[in-house]
This record gives sequence, C-alpha cells and structure tokens, in this order.
Amino acid sequence: METGEKQFIHGIFLSELEEWIVAAGEKKFRAKQIWQWLYHHEVQGWGEMKNIPQALRDRLEAAFVFQALEKVEVQESSTGTRKILSRLVDGELIEEVLIPAPDRRTVCVSSQVGCMFGCAFCASGQLGVKRNLKAGEIVGEALAAQREYGDRITNLVFMGIGEPFDNYDEVMRAVRILNDPDGFCLGARRITISTCGVVPGIQRLENEGLQVELSVSLHAPSETVRDSLMPVNQSWPLEELMEVCRLYTRNTKRIITFEYTMIRDVNDSQEDCRELIGLLTKFPCRVNLIPLSEIEEYEGKTSARETVEYFIKQLERAGINTTVRWSKGVDVNAACGQLRSKSMGKSLRDS
Repeated sequence: METGEKQFIHGIFLSELEEWIVAAGEKKFRAKQIWQWLYHHEVQGWGEMKNIPQALRDRLEAAFVFQALEKVEVQESSTGTRKILSRLVDGELIEEVLIPAPDRRTVCVSSQVGCMFGCAFCASGQLGVKRNLKAGEIVGEALAAQREYGDRITNLVFMGIGEPFDNYDEVMRAVRILNDPDGFCLGARRITISTCGVVPGIQRLENEGLQVELSVSLHAPSETVRDSLMPVNQSWPLEELMEVCRLYTRNTKRIITFEYTMIRDVNDSQEDCRELIGLLTKFPCRVNLIPLSEIEEYEGKTSARETVEYFIKQLERAGINTTVRWSKGVDVNAACGQLRSKSMGKSLRDS
C-alpha cells in the first residue's frame, strides 16, 4: 500500500519507535510514553497525548499514519455477532467479525483484501486478492474491535478475509505487536492463525518460538475431494500437508486444530468419516466440524444435523477431540466462509 513515506504507527515495534525518537533528537523515554498512549489508553489521535510536546506530536504526525482504518458500517446478527466494514487509507474495504460469548470476546480479523486461494465454498476468494494488509492495519482491526466491544478482546483469530501465510511477514509482525506485554498484551495462546494449507507457512511458523494456536483448513479426507474444493491442494497435496502437520506437532509440542466444513453429499458420507479418522489418528490433534454456511456462488448445501452428530460420535469414539462450530451471524453474512461485502466485491471488480 502506498502512503508516501509514512508508516502506520501501530505497525512498528517499540524498539523501532525508540530508534526513530532518538534519531529525531528526542529522549528515548518518549517512545515508551507514546507506546502507553497507543496501547494502554488507546487514544484516537496525536492531540490526545497530553504529556508529549506539541513539536514532537507535529513531527510524529508528519512521519506516521495514525488511523489505519475508518469504520463504515456495523451489522449485528440476531445471535449477537457483529460485522464491521472498514475503509482503509487507500479506499479499499475489509471486514472483521466480533463473536461474543459469556466468557470471552473474540475478534476474527482479515489479513488481505480478498484472497487468491479460491476455495469453492468460501465467498472471500470469489473475486481474487487485491493486496496484503500491513501489520498496522491488522492491529487497527484489533483496536477497532475493542472500541466496538467497549472492553478488551480476549481472543483474536486470523480467520477473516485472506490467507494469513500468503502475507506471512506482516501477519507475524502484527502478532508480535499484539503479543507485546508492554503494549497490546494479548497472550500468544489467545491468538489463532488459520491456513488453508500453505505448507511453507506452517514450516516457518514452527521456528518462530511463539505459542500461537494453529488451525488448518482440511475440509476433505482424500486428495480427490480436496482437489475439487480447494485449489491449494494442487500446490501442496493432502499427503504432504499432513506430514508437515505431523512434524509441526512433534517439534513444537503444540496441537493443531483441523477445520472440516461439512457439505452434503460431498464430504459427509460414512466413508468420508472413516477416511477422516484415518488421517487424524496419526498424531495428536483436534477437529472442528463446521456445517457449511451457504453462499450464492456455491451450490453446495450444509450437511444434515444427524450427519454432523454421526461424525461427532465416530470421531470421539476414535479418541479425537471434536467440537462443532454452529453458524453464527448467517443473517448478516458474517458466518464462516461468508465474509465479503457487496461494496468490497465492487472494489475488487473495478480494480
């Protein structure tokens, strides 16, 4: 994204801000003061930083972009789920979803404007990808979620628009800023990165030394079915993906959650269930079953409840920890796989 010479203030590390402050001829402690205004007080502009000299605030304003995104619209579902449509500095649009629960406040953030991977049942990739988000824009989504909640978020998941590992460096920069104990201070275990199966990204994450959660979109128990649903399988076939996941689990001692969208008469037969169990009993893991959230671009239908319950029973009988993500926010197109807006679609088509 072009912003002239300006960087997003929420996209730099404290150490980088300290370097800038010192290079500007200011005392190093000013950086820590600014950091506290950004993440402890969550101010909305330079003018609110009352203990920062006006001359320094002017220099900061000239060097950095403060507001990475502007709220355009909030839609609330009958389930309490909220979807925020935001405009970025260059006019592009993104969506994020707030998923409240009695004991947590989760935000599902986007990592790209659009997505290049084009899973058949996912609206986000129907129009391709426009660009990656910068770390400051991703952190901006988290801050926007807290303003909407009126409270601290407890969990953040990279399950919105885009493939996080297709924007690896900016996503990891955002994760480290969000995890900074002196800043946003969100625990690594409360951050989940979801990938459609980008093998090099999983391999890189293994060496990051971060205890973030990893979620892998599986959605099929065989190469043939996965080929038909997920173009990514052409680049990194199921057999290769599962071996990399096994090594990740062994080397990090962390458990992967496999996402499995259930589509009627596509991947929900008893044979599919047996094949899925065969894949998932090779190493410790969890599975999250997701009854399909139907979209107009894909003719597939969601599996019957009794089919979902059959999968749960068989998976748990095989010793696999199984949960179900029943759709929330369907009435505002905020459920899993439904994220994208008509405005966003127009933006991408006109590009």
